Formats: sequence, structure tokens, C-alpha cells
Amino acid sequence: MPQASKAEEKWDSVKKYKITKMLNDLSKISGHGTELVTVYIPPRRPIYDVISQLRNESGTASNIKSDLTKTHVQDALSKTMEQLKLYKETPENGLVIFCGAISTGKGIGTEKIEIYTIIPPKPVQISLYRCDDHFWIDHIKEMLKDDKVIGIISIDTQETGLGILTGERWQTVETLTSGVAGKHRQGGQSARRFERLRDNELNEYYHRVADYAQKIFIDEYPVKGLVIGGPGPTKDTFIREEYLDYRLQNNIISILDTSYTGDEGIREIIDKVNEQGIMSEFRSMEEKKLVKKFMSEVYSGKGLGIYGINDVVDKLKSGITDLIIVTDDVNLIRLEFICNKCNNTFDKIVDHEHLVETKQNLNSNPCSVCSSMDYQVKEKDIIDYLEELSALSGTRLEIIASKTEEGAAIQSLGKIGALLRFKLSH
Repeated sequence: MPQASKAEEKWDSVKKYKITKMLNDLSKISGHGTELVTVYIPPRRPIYDVISQLRNESGTASNIKSDLTKTHVQDALSKTMEQLKLYKETPENGLVIFCGAISTGKGIGTEKIEIYTIIPPKPVQISLYRCDDHFWIDHIKEMLKDDKVIGIISIDTQETGLGILTGERWQTVETLTSGVAGKHRQGGQSARRFERLRDNELNEYYHRVADYAQKIFIDEYPVKGLVIGGPGPTKDTFIREEYLDYRLQNNIISILDTSYTGDEGIREIIDKVNEQGIMSEFRSMEEKKLVKKFMSEVYSGKGLGIYGINDVVDKLKSGITDLIIVTDDVNLIRLEFICNKCNNTFDKIVDHEHLVETKQNLNSNPCSVCSSMDYQVKEKDIIDYLEELSALSGTRLEIIASKTEEGAAIQSLGKIGALLRFKLSH
């Protein structure tokens, strides 16, 4: 398969999680008028050129009739220009900036100008400036999609499964039955006539599989490669006789022997692909390896596989964790309470749904050192907190998709697990 360019190499799962979360938050923001600024800067476009454009837009904004909207737009443009001055040149993949007046929940006129800067995983393809009542996030969302798709065909003379494998998941798209008679002829038929009829049925079946393959792997899900598997010689005949569209025939990357066909055959092919490292660059393959290794340690009884947020954080602080796996639907917040009188601190990790309730309860409890009830409270997304702790101990942090078999396995263990470098002796 062709090598990815340097700008499109494997994208860090933590960075992708953070960008996705940011975009989800930005999608919920709406302005009172056309006051939310979006800027897409492609690679090699000079920073000074963008600043000059925004300066002109700020001058144009002086014509806005609403004083509040005019102030918000000019403040957002000013903050965006100040942010751009931090860059000597445009990053290799370009730059995306969202800036605008964000509600503080205290009413109109109390909004705060916030700025969000993203260096995307792939080169920005457009040069865009928009001032609207919402942020333009569709372009960056498209860039986060894994565009590598592998087609899978699991075939024998009775059944064929056609599936796809993308960066985070696999699915069976279609299952076909052949209707071809078995090798033992019906009574009253000569062996030669029976074989001729059976060959015609097989030929029709192979053409039908090829037609579905073209529809699925070229028209619906343009694939980067094709893996074909199945029991016996059927798959070899299907390939040798070149039933497939030439674009698929020339893009076969592996042929595998399997015990099953259909949906189970596709699952078996993916396992074999994983074992043989055929597509190790695909994120779903990497996630299968990570979770398989983790689950084997959990059930081995050696004590090197642990799960649950409190236990993982405790071992992470001890510096003995080697790998942390978290699902992308984790919704935890770390609260840090700091006593304003004696600086005593304590923390608690809570689900976002119970955030307000927990803050109220803990704020009503006196400080254990000085009995003061005057606290400063800091909130931090659990991924940001884990990333900070991981950096201190050289621990690898991986965010995996929740909507996969592997993600479901981690979800059942509290959405977080870890592998230890060694087991602490008691």
C-alpha cells in the first residue's frame, strides 16, 4: 500500500479526542448575531496575509448596526490577530481558528471572548473566513474522518460475506447465499450434466458476488485495498478467473485461508489480518491489539491489568503504569478544591452528570484543616488530567472508540484500564 505523507502519518488518539470534544462543544454555541469568527488557513499561506485580511474585516465590521454585535466581532477579530502573531509561519498542515463571544450564563452583555486554535491532522484544503451566528466546523470534522477503508470478501461455494474495515470499526455490509447445489448430484442426472449445471450456477454466483463487490467497494465505500478469504479453493478460483472489477482485482493486498464465511468469516479474516500485521497502520487493528493484551492480563491473575478510575489514577501517580486505555465516551471531570484560608487541597473525580450536585455538596463541608468553607474550585477534563500524569511517568495514553467490541469490553470495566510495568509488593 502507498506510504502516507509526513503530514498524514498516524494521528495521535489523544489529540483526536481533544479536537473532537472541542468541536462537539463548539457545535452547541450560537451567537446573538453574526459574531462568531471562523478562519481556515491552508499550508504555505503567509500569516501576515491573513492578519491583513482580518484587519480589513475589522474595519468593515464598524458598519454593523448593532453595537453589541459590532463590539463582539471586532473583539473576536482583534483576539484572532493577536493569536496569529504567535506564529512565525503557517504550520505544515495549516491552521484553524474559532473565536467569538461565548455566553457566561449571566445574560446578554456578559459574554466572554474565547479563542480555540487547532492544528489539524491533515492539510487544510480551503482558505476561509466566516463571521456567522455559528462556527463553521464541518470542514475540520471531515478532516478527522479516517479515509482509509479496506474491503473484505469471505467466500466459498455456499455463502459470501462482504464487509468493510475503517480506522475504528468493521461491519458486514452484505451477505449472499449461492443457491449452488452440493457436489453430489440428484437422482436421474448424469455426472457430466450435473457438473455442467453446477458450473453454470457457480459462474452466475461469482458474477453476482463481483457485482455486489463493485457496488459496495467502489461506489459506496471506495476502498484502499481488498482482503479475500475463505475455506478451500473457492477464493483462489474466484481470483484466478478475474471475476472482480480490475480496480479491485489489482488492489488485493492479501488472500487468507479461513474456516468460516459470511459474518463469522469476516470476523475471522480481521483476526488473521491482526495476527499477521497486514494492516497494522489501521487504528482498529491497533485497538484490538491493545485491548487483547490488556484483557489477557486482567484475566491472567498476575495483577498487571487493572481497571477503574481511582485505581488507575493511584497507580499512575505511583509511576508504575505502562499503558492506559480509555474509551472516547468517558465523561469524567476532576474537581480540585483549594481552601482559600490555609491552601489545603483535596480532589474528587465525578461523572459530568453529577458535577453541579457534587460541587455543592463538597462546598458545604468545612476544610478538614482550618474548618473554613471558602474554597476555590478547579475543573479539568479527565483526559487532560490523565495526560498530565502520564507525561510525568512516561506512560502511554490511548483513547479508543467506544462503539466497537473492544470499546464495549473496556466500557464494562468502567471505561478505563491500565497495564502496569510491575506489580507493587505489599
